[in-house]
Amino acid sequence: MDAKQNRFQQQVIKQQASCQDAIRFFNLLTSAELFDVLESFLPEHRERLFPPTETLAMFLSQVMQVDRSCQRVVNEAAVARWLGGRKPCSTFTGGYCKARQRLPLDLISALARATGT
Repeated sequence: MDAKQNRFQQQVIKQQASCQDAIRFFNLLTSAELFDVLESFLPEHRERLFPPTETLAMFLSQVMQVDRSCQRVVNEAAVARWLGGRKPCSTFTGGYCKARQRLPLDLISALARATGT
């Protein structure tokens, strides 16, 4: 890898680290105002790479950005894990897409109603 490619990759990582919308959505979802609603509609789940609350936060971030690709949001999650000192994860999107499909529609509907009131 030449120096130009290396600098480009470093810029991409810095940009991704500064745009952590999923973290802001996660903090909002787990705030005092929404926490009870969130907890009451969360399905039973194993602790996976993409638990429901984190998946929902990532999905909200995904749809609110110009680049709505699964790849962007998974890359951001991988960077956030790395910056947080957690075990690095794959940047393949399959796990995230499956986790997103497991999100219960009732949870999303309840959160939409709670934020509207």
